[in-house]
Amino acid sequence: MGGPGQPAGLRPDDRAVSIRILLADDQAMVRGGFRLILETQTDLTVVGEASNGAQAIALARQLRPDVCLVDIRMPGLDGIEVTRALAGPDVADPLRVVIVTTFDTDEYVYGALQAGAAGFLLKDAGPALLIESVRAAHAGDALISPSVTVRLLQQLAPARRPAGPGSLSVLSERELEIVASIAKGRTNQEIAAELFISLSTVKTHLARIQEKLDVRNRVEIAAWSWANRAGFGPDPV
Repeated sequence: MGGPGQPAGLRPDDRAVSIRILLADDQAMVRGGFRLILETQTDLTVVGEASNGAQAIALARQLRPDVCLVDIRMPGLDGIEVTRALAGPDVADPLRVVIVTTFDTDEYVYGALQAGAAGFLLKDAGPALLIESVRAAHAGDALISPSVTVRLLQQLAPARRPAGPGSLSVLSERELEIVASIAKGRTNQEIAAELFISLSTVKTHLARIQEKLDVRNRVEIAAWSWANRAGFGPDPV
């Protein structure tokens, strides 16, 4: 059996590699439910809870968790302000923040991603996606709720100018496959499994794709895919 606060079956040496999580939500019942879900996994440990935005920032800076799960609507500072303070472009040592919310609005999605969020998850997405979002953020990946992904990319795509003749040839056949998978909302792990390549190979391809397309992250890669979807055959949904 584990010691106080230690999940059953967790070996002492596992604690060193546990993903440390901060929960920020103004509802104690939600925080308690998330804790119960997350700590069923031996590699996940909740190290702190915050009930408002200011407390979330203070605890995150004190505890330096691997991943922060942050609600949008909280007293005082909202989740987007918290994300900007912890993961924004001006933060010297940013943390990984995943927004977990009930509110599926474009304003919140765009605001969260622009503020530096590593993921955007709806609270009704289910336990499996909650766990996956934490692991994805910790691995440097990103996860957006599937119900949000298609709408987000459809609206981002028109803002990007379609590629001219020959632009698609900048990417190799394998890179085009990976771009199409990203447009479907696949994680790095899922892409590796689908294409029968290693996770490190996927990450190498992603770095090259970002350089070739002059984009900053996988959301912009997916938006590029939508803007140029004629080059991929059927729409990547």
